[in-house]
This record gives sequence, C-alpha cells and structure tokens, in this order.
Amino acid sequence: MKAIIAGGGIGGLTTAMMLAARGIACSVHEKAPRFRELGVGITLMPNAVRELAGLGLLPALQAAGVPSAHLYYKTRRGQTVWDEPRGLAAGNDVPQIFVHRGHLLGLLAEAAQARLPVGSIRLGQRLTSLRQTETGVEAHLALADGSEPVETADLLIGADGICSPTRAALHPDEGPPRWSGLTMWRGAADWPEFLGGASLLILGGVEAKLVIYPIGPGTAPGRRLTNWVVIVRAAPDGSPAPARADWAREGDPADLAPHLPLFHCDEVDVKGLVAVSGTIWEYAMFDRDPVAFWSRGRVTLLGDAAHPMYPMGANGATQAILDARVLADALTATSDIPAALAAYEAQRLPGTTAIVHANRTGGPEAVIDAVERLAPDGFADVDAVLSRADRQAIMQAYAQKAGMPPIKGAR
Repeated sequence: MKAIIAGGGIGGLTTAMMLAARGIACSVHEKAPRFRELGVGITLMPNAVRELAGLGLLPALQAAGVPSAHLYYKTRRGQTVWDEPRGLAAGNDVPQIFVHRGHLLGLLAEAAQARLPVGSIRLGQRLTSLRQTETGVEAHLALADGSEPVETADLLIGADGICSPTRAALHPDEGPPRWSGLTMWRGAADWPEFLGGASLLILGGVEAKLVIYPIGPGTAPGRRLTNWVVIVRAAPDGSPAPARADWAREGDPADLAPHLPLFHCDEVDVKGLVAVSGTIWEYAMFDRDPVAFWSRGRVTLLGDAAHPMYPMGANGATQAILDARVLADALTATSDIPAALAAYEAQRLPGTTAIVHANRTGGPEAVIDAVERLAPDGFADVDAVLSRADRQAIMQAYAQKAGMPPIKGAR
C-alpha cells in the first residue's frame, strides 16, 4: 500500500510518520519550497502529546517548548473566573506543551526526513487536481519549474489546509472559508516569567480576548519566549471576508494599540510585551462549515482540510495529530482502502464537527463570556455570579468534546 499526502504541515508530517511506523509507504507533497520556522505559539494537549510520544518525539518536544502547569481564565477586568492545573500537574501521564509553531514544524520535518526513505518528502510541489481510478489515485502536481508531474498511489490524503485543493475536489460547490468577523494580532518576545513560568493566561471572551503563554526557553534564567494574542471583533459575524492576501500579514502596531486598554492584566505589562515583540502578525479568523463527508473512494481529508476551526480551546494542531493516528490505524486494520477511510471518517468526523461549532461560541473560554454577561461591571464573588458547578459544567462539556480527561483540581 502506498499513500500520497498532499500537504507537509503538522498534520501531513505526523501522518507520514504514523504510516511509516506501520509499514505503509507514502510520499509527502508540500507546496512551500522549503520548511520555514514561521508563526507563533500553539498548544499541544496531552492527547496529542501522547501520540507524538508514541513516535519517540517527547524529549524533543519538551526541549523545544514549555510543559504547561496551569491555566487561568479571567475577565477583561482581570478578575479570575476559573483556574486549574494542566498536563502532569493535572494527573496526566504526559504533559501539555506550549511550543512555537515553526519550531514544532521544524522538529516534525527533521524527524520525518530521518524516518522516511530519501525523496519521500518533496517540497515545491502543489496539488492541482486528482483523479480516481479503479485501482488507485492520480495526483496532478505543479512544480516551480513549470513541470506538471503525475504521481500515482493507492490512496490520497488531503492535509493541505483550509484552502485545500483536495477538499475542493470532494466539495466543488463549497465556496470560500467563512470569516468570523474577528481580527487577531499575534507576536512573541523574550520576557520575564509570570505565574510560575508555565501558565496559560486568558482575559476576556469571544468579542475581545487577550492570551499570553510561554512557548520556549528565554535568553536567561527566569525568562521565556512568550507568545501573546489579541482578538477583537472587526465586523459582524458573516460579513464579507477580507481578501485572501489579508488573512495573515505583517500588522501595524498602531492598529493594535487602541485595543490594548480593553484589558487589565496585573501579571504582565502587555504594552511592554507588544512593544518588544518586533514583527507582529495580523490575521482574519476563518473556519468552514463542517461537511457531511471527508472521504470518497480512495481520497480523504485530514487536519485543517477536514475541520478548520477557530483557535479556541487549543485544538487545531491537536485534532490533526489525532486524525493522523486514527487514519494510520484504520489503514492497518484492513486492506480495503475505501472501508478504512470510511472507518476513519466515522470515528473522527462527528467529534471534530462538534468542536468546530463549540469553538464558534468560545470553546471552553465561553465560561468567561458567561461571567462577563452576568457581571459586566465586575464582581466581589464569582460564585455569586455563576456557581462553581455551572462553570465546571461549561469547561467539562468542552473537554469531553475534545477528548480530554475529566477536569481535576480546579478552583
């Protein structure tokens, strides 16, 4: 059996290693001409870290990132709504890890290149179309030199992102991604540790949010490479989307500055952190409506190509990694490829659909929205605003959707 993987991002590279570990040959076709360690921070939940640990990558992950110890949810006023231990501190057998997306991609690319046969990972190759035959799949590719080779295999896995050509082939009438109306600015800088040096701090709900967490070692003891995110509503949900070129561009600090006073953060000098971050990035927040199917015949979708979601609850990369393992197991269980892809879809599509919908309303961070709606001017006692049991129910409902263990030790 041989698979073609369209896309060499986190999902595609993880899938390649999962297949290789099970003796299934594959080639990875990535449109970028080289792997570049770009981007800012992401969080890998313990269920994803466990899968990467199974590939022997845990020591490298821990060296590249920061094992998380605690989560703090606060209102924009800086009042605590919820906090809980995370990762090993919450009793998991593996950590939750904060990491720079580019560093994670570099780590995965290095590991995949070492484990797959030489020439299996092919950069500068863009999928343009595909054709299924009775016995396999043809992938039509475009290269920078103008050539258009055709690759054949037993199946094709579209791990090619939110604007996936593979998804477009399966759902030709879908149209462009859906804009939330939210704009996001992101950056990272070397910064002193806060809240113990391994905490995720989030202030505010869906309409205005500040996120800060460490993603790697700093320049000296007591310092960390620290990621920050500011999200505000720029337009009503469902408004006409920005141009594709505007989805991720270098941001202007002057555009961000008026939004920083929305947040009262005692733990971090937010203006100072933004000021020393160098380049900041501006993103329009997109997802897609879930589709009824990911697979047809010998073609399937994975990661953002299958279930692009808003970055609430730290689940984008995590769910792609879980996809990779389930798909590899399904392909190992039977030689009937369409049946294997159907089994993979049946296991993964319903749960990720639920996460996409939950993330549109804030994911677990909906607990902050709930408190802010009930007490817009602040509170003396959060339990008098919304009981601990009600707050825990919001958190636990999302954890269950995301396949996370029950919440322990929360306050």
